[in-house]
Amino acid sequence: MIADLLTSPEEDELSASLRGLLAARCPSTRVLAMYDGDSSLTRDLWPALGIDMGLAGLLVAEQYGGAGASARDAAVVLEELGRSLAPVPFLTSSVMAVAALLAAQAVDPLREIAGGSLTCALAAPLGTCITTFSPTATFDDGGFVHGRVVRVAGTEGSGLLLVPASDPHGKLVLAVVDTATAVLEPLASLDMSRPLADLQFAGSPASVVAQGDSAAEAIRAALLLGAALLASEQVGIAQWCLDTTVGYLLERRQFGRLIGSYQAVKHRAADLFIEVETARAVARYAAATWADGSEDRFVASALAQAYCSDVSVHAAQECIQLHGGIGFTWEHPAHLYLKRAKADQVALGTPGDHRAILSGLVDLSI
Repeated sequence: MIADLLTSPEEDELSASLRGLLAARCPSTRVLAMYDGDSSLTRDLWPALGIDMGLAGLLVAEQYGGAGASARDAAVVLEELGRSLAPVPFLTSSVMAVAALLAAQAVDPLREIAGGSLTCALAAPLGTCITTFSPTATFDDGGFVHGRVVRVAGTEGSGLLLVPASDPHGKLVLAVVDTATAVLEPLASLDMSRPLADLQFAGSPASVVAQGDSAAEAIRAALLLGAALLASEQVGIAQWCLDTTVGYLLERRQFGRLIGSYQAVKHRAADLFIEVETARAVARYAAATWADGSEDRFVASALAQAYCSDVSVHAAQECIQLHGGIGFTWEHPAHLYLKRAKADQVALGTPGDHRAILSGLVDLSI
C-alpha cells in the first residue's frame, strides 16, 4: 500500500485554524521573553490548544475521552507548532507520554490527559533514542522511586511523570509518579522555548503501569513515535525560515537591486526550497506509516530524523545568513529558530544515531 502524502481537507482545516490562533497568541516577542524567565506564554497558550481545541487528547482513544485521531493529525499540529515555536507540551505529553500510556493500557492517566486537566512527561533525557536508552532511576520493593534523571523535557507545569526504572531484580518497570514528589532543577538550555530540567527522586511514591517486556515496549513506542513526529516540527521550522528568507529577499535592496535578483542568491533559495519540500515528504510518510500501522514505520521514523534534522538546521542557518546583519540581531527571531533546530537535531537521537538504526533495519553496514 502506497501512503498518501497529500493532506486531506480536514487536515488543511486543522492547520489553518492552528496557524491563525498561533499567529495571534504566539508572537516571537513572547517566545523571546522566555529567555528572560517569563514562562507566561506556556500558561496562556496551552489551555487554548489543549482544552479548547482538544489537542491534549488528540491521540487518546475515544473510549478514554480523547479524539481518537491518527499520527497524521498529530503531524499537522506539530508542523504548525514548529512554524511558530509554540512552547507547549504537545510533543512530550500528548504524543510521547500518551504513546507510552496507550501501550501500557494505563486508562486513568489517559483520561486525565485527554481532559486537559494535566500533562505528563516521560522521565528520560531528551537526547535519548531507542539504541541509547538506559534507565537511571530505581524502583524498590516498597513502591518508591529513587535516583536522578537529567535533561528531561516537558516537566514545567506537568502533573505526572512516567519514570522508567529498574526494580531490585533488574527488571525494567514504568512507573507513574506525581511531579510534586520529585525535585526539579531547571536548566539553562540552548532552546529555552522547550525548557529542560534535571529530576531527583528520593523515595517518591509510584504506581507501576508496566513491567518487563511491556514496559520496554511502552518506552519504545514513545521514543519511536516521538522521533517520527518530531520530523514534522522540524519541517515547520524549516518552512518558516524559507518563507521569511524569501520574503526578505524580495523586498531588501542592495546596490539598487533586489537581493533576490542575484543569481547566486536565487540558487541558494532554490536549493533550500527543494530540501524543505523533500523533508516534508519524508515527514509525512513517517506520519502516514504510523497512522496505518505499516511495517515500514520503523524505517520511516529513522529516515525522517536522519534527514529532517539536518534540513531544519540548514534552513535556519541560511535564514540568518541571507538576512545579512539584521539576521544576527537579538531582536530578529531567526536565532530562536536556529536554537530550536539545533536542539531538535539531538533530541530523541542524533542524525548519526538514526542513520545507524536505519542501516540495521535495511541490513546495510556503515
